[in-house]
Amino acid sequence: MTTDRHRLAPAERELTRYFDRNGYVRRQRLERLKKEGAQRYKKGEEVRLVAESETELLTIRRLLREAGFTPGRPFVKSRQFRQPIYGRDVVARFLAMVRAAHDA
Repeated sequence: MTTDRHRLAPAERELTRYFDRNGYVRRQRLERLKKEGAQRYKKGEEVRLVAESETELLTIRRLLREAGFTPGRPFVKSRQFRQPIYGRDVVARFLAMVRAAHDA
């Protein structure tokens, strides 16, 4: 990820476009974690990018690697491909990248 908000890499710009189109963030529910404990409630934070085809999914996975992210295992939901990236720090870094693209 770039440190200069005005100099985004092409992969970062494209990922931001995919996120803005129909990506979303799944946040961990802290009240549920506190109630159930970490052993029972294992859901973490993640960004999900949505691909409309297998070709688009492969493009998103390549862009994620180019931008320094590790793509999780994709899955199908509502006849679309969902590409997650996991982890609180990773989500924060991805959202910072999106904010930088919007500020540029």
